[in-house]
Amino acid sequence: MDLSNLKPAEGSVRANCKRIGRGQGSGKGGTATRGHKGAKSRSGYSRKIGFEGGQMPLQRRVPKFGFTNINRKEFAGVNLDTLQGLVDAGKITDTVDLDVLIANRLVGKNDLVKILGRGELKAKLTITAHKFTATAKAAVENAGGAVVTL
Repeated sequence: MDLSNLKPAEGSVRANCKRIGRGQGSGKGGTATRGHKGAKSRSGYSRKIGFEGGQMPLQRRVPKFGFTNINRKEFAGVNLDTLQGLVDAGKITDTVDLDVLIANRLVGKNDLVKILGRGELKAKLTITAHKFTATAKAAVENAGGAVVTL
């Protein structure tokens, strides 16, 4: 080691650093680049989300309508023609439960399932789901199948 390869410790030297608010002699004293008066010149200022300089914020200008029921239960619907298509493709044989529907990507693993009555069902199936429409239930039973409500 000699004088040609000496360097200051990592992080100890700050290049191109404005030292703000360190007196008039620094050239950045006085207002310390914050301008005169106003909220942004004060210490502790933090701009609130959505603040528009005193103008009525967009969130409060836009009218609000309706009502959202926080207790609503969303069901993933599966129609009878979809099930018949899987039977024709050979992916379903006799029972349809949540595991079969998830495996065929018709519903997610946390979904509540409702069987809907669109289409025609020719296969004899035992279907297990959370809900059934009246037409779907009738169609499954007319085809010789069974309905199991969870």
